[in-house]
Amino acid sequence: MQNHDLQLSQPRKKRKIIGRGGKKGTYSGKGNKGQKARSGAHVNPLFEGGRSTLIDHMKKKRGFTSRKPKRNLVQLADLEKKFETGANINVETLVVAKLVAKKNIPLGIKILGNGKITKKFVVAKEIFVSDGVKKMIVEAGGEVIGREE
Repeated sequence: MQNHDLQLSQPRKKRKIIGRGGKKGTYSGKGNKGQKARSGAHVNPLFEGGRSTLIDHMKKKRGFTSRKPKRNLVQLADLEKKFETGANINVETLVVAKLVAKKNIPLGIKILGNGKITKKFVVAKEIFVSDGVKKMIVEAGGEVIGREE
């Protein structure tokens, strides 16, 4: 037998409650008069009695901030400097070369075409590549397995 199986021999009496606030009596915990003593009263929690609130004092942020953060951008010129001919370019090698921070990997990586390329590269499939970069890498004798965007 457990607690919820037990039954009382006599049912409990209903408590006598006074006013809208339960057993408090008289003003039911609402005090005397005023906006908050009325039925259906609602005062904005940010309202501070007429003085300027903390939010009013804070600086307004202008412009627009997207909720979708931008991808990490890597330039072709940086790949030309950091990697040798025939290198496989993937997320791990870009982190080792310090072109992308490890914490920013979930945002995605995209290679853009600033600079010239003379070396052959193999770009992995998890890296986004612009159309111009894909064309430049293929012309240099490399391969792009990556996604286009």
